[in-house]
Amino acid sequence: MATRILVTGAQGFVGRHLLHTLRHTHPACTVEAGRFDITDADAVTEALTRARPDLCFHLAAISSIGAARSDPDEAWTVNLHGTLRLATTLRHVSPAATFVFASSAETYGDSFRGGTPLDETAALAPANTYSATKAAADLALGALAHEGLRCLRMRPFNHTGPGQTADFVVPAFARQIARIEAGLQEPVLSVGNLDAERDFLDVRDVCTAYAACLSHAAEAEAGAILNLCSGHTRSIRSILDDLIRLSGARVTVRTDPEKLRPVDLPRAAGSAQRAADLLGWRPSIAWDDTLRAVLDDWRQRIRHEA
Repeated sequence: MATRILVTGAQGFVGRHLLHTLRHTHPACTVEAGRFDITDADAVTEALTRARPDLCFHLAAISSIGAARSDPDEAWTVNLHGTLRLATTLRHVSPAATFVFASSAETYGDSFRGGTPLDETAALAPANTYSATKAAADLALGALAHEGLRCLRMRPFNHTGPGQTADFVVPAFARQIARIEAGLQEPVLSVGNLDAERDFLDVRDVCTAYAACLSHAAEAEAGAILNLCSGHTRSIRSILDDLIRLSGARVTVRTDPEKLRPVDLPRAAGSAQRAADLLGWRPSIAWDDTLRAVLDDWRQRIRHEA
């Protein structure tokens, strides 16, 4: 099992949760929280030479659809070229190391339009810049696996939890509700498309799956792909209703045309049977517990806005 671990993007939303998970699940491992620019070749070489990891969790990315749409050049530079630079350098510095890539179920894109839950054999058909950059990196790593790179490609579906920015739908709702509770906002919730259905996970369940790679990576074929999802979908409307129920706030819901995406798939469903078989992983955190954690997080944050 890996004893030296490097985490890129360790200061990000998922990265902070992963560091916490690793401290509890693998306390004997040495974990390096990488702080370097993955688009800088010299910085990547220096960081990997210093860490010489047995396993690298690659989380650093332009991680939102909106940010990638606003600056596509940066998204391609970071998500594709930065990932390839990191993977090829790792292979040179630590040839036996495993590269665990945080890809995304967004890469399936238009393949979701068939309406049935997708497994890892589904075609990649990205429908936005973010998912295109992730799909390109995912495919490139699959090719590198045939050239000797030991890698796992994780494709998590939507995940949320405390610490996530309001660029994403669950914390965007929670922030508004917390502001309404505190009297900082009129009791009107601004929303986008509420009819879309997505499979949501708690970020802590996603990190449990990542951590399980430490024990099971050797059992997977190089380039293996693993979906991470709950196996059932929720409408965005039901998530909003659940948050309002947990809050008890009396609000009016108003659609903001600027929050409607140019392309929004009606339903995105998946199967995580392969992750269950290989990692022994299944999500375990109750949905209401996830939403309470997000609400409480934003209640704490907006105190600084008062």
